[in-house]
Amino acid sequence: MQPREVLSADQIWLADQAFWARPFAEREGAFATLRRERPISWHEEPDIVVLPKGPGFWAVTKHADILEVSRQPDLFCSGKGSNIGDMPPAFNEFFGSMINMDDPRHARLRRIVSRGFTPRVIQRVETDVARAAERIVDAVIDKGECDFVTEIAAALPLAIICDMAAIPESQYQFVFDRTNVILGAGDPEYGGSEPAQIIPKLLNAGAELAQLAQEIAKHRRGKPGDDLVSALVNAEVDGETLSDQELASFFVLLVVAGNETTRNAISHGMKALCDFPEQRRIWAADFDGVAPTAVDEIVRWATPVIHFRRTATRDTVLRGQKIEAGQKVVLWYCSGNRDEDAFERPFEFDVRRAPNEHVGFGGPGPHYCLGAHLARREITVMFRELFRRIPDLQIEGEPDKLLSFFIHGIKRMRCTFRPGGARAA
Repeated sequence: MQPREVLSADQIWLADQAFWARPFAEREGAFATLRRERPISWHEEPDIVVLPKGPGFWAVTKHADILEVSRQPDLFCSGKGSNIGDMPPAFNEFFGSMINMDDPRHARLRRIVSRGFTPRVIQRVETDVARAAERIVDAVIDKGECDFVTEIAAALPLAIICDMAAIPESQYQFVFDRTNVILGAGDPEYGGSEPAQIIPKLLNAGAELAQLAQEIAKHRRGKPGDDLVSALVNAEVDGETLSDQELASFFVLLVVAGNETTRNAISHGMKALCDFPEQRRIWAADFDGVAPTAVDEIVRWATPVIHFRRTATRDTVLRGQKIEAGQKVVLWYCSGNRDEDAFERPFEFDVRRAPNEHVGFGGPGPHYCLGAHLARREITVMFRELFRRIPDLQIEGEPDKLLSFFIHGIKRMRCTFRPGGARAA
């Protein structure tokens, strides 16, 4: 895939939903234009029926600048919100948890939450990932075709996150549907065709997940198990524990981010391996040796989270551009991961790419993804199982992509393979 530069710098409006409906190559071409001509550019915010019109934002598109902003949380804060639009503070905290916090609150919450990721919990999850991947392939291997997203890519992180959170299998579809609404609200399929419907749908989906969290926590306080919720409700740091609201908020973040992002990385990864068959052969020939670099290349290529916002806490200058206190600064990870100055041949998928300082898990600093290790593990195990048992899997046609400028998602993607997989060859 090579970018197509069909828009001039003056024609690029990153907050326009119509821009994100353009072909992928044209969007990549627009970011290439911005990196070259206006690496830090000003963009108006759209009129949204349910929100006041925002003041606009600075778009940061160069890899080096994304790193610089990420490393200075005191200068570019997260506490005003990580989405471009200005949401009420309670909304930000409920749906973003730690993502929308600054120190010392962010550090306190992260310390408590980290206590939940005990060696016992992590060891059990490591074992469960392999078992879950095997069950997922078992369920489709005799079909000869399936929807790769819903039946393979989404099934693994959904099962692992739900198991970590002590969510019963009967509730998996419930969680899947609610996370689709929360992160895919801009797509009419999930958020509705009327803009006024979006916020109520978001709030309802979040409230339903929060209620589920409270029900699980209630049982785990009296009878703790080996799951993450049990660890979280009993975690204590310097005499502090999670409040019910903090637990519910983190629970929503956990099931939404832990499910959606890894699902999309696996989906984009499979499409890339089919589009670049030589890279697939290289990985298949030495799976374990190539896996570490291949997985990071999948994350770079997919960039499941397209952007996050920061807010300047005081007047500053970035790449010669004056930024005033209170102005929004949006980090476009999708652009940073295609920056020609940071990556050789950025529009080629290379499973042996090294070094690969991508920003697919966010930039460096206190907000680096807490689940990065788990995501890498899930991607590795899922592709090991696919390579071993369904080595001829191919993607058919073009994926049905999510209409969003926040999540680089694939909703559906048909795949075919020999019924019975490798055992039938």
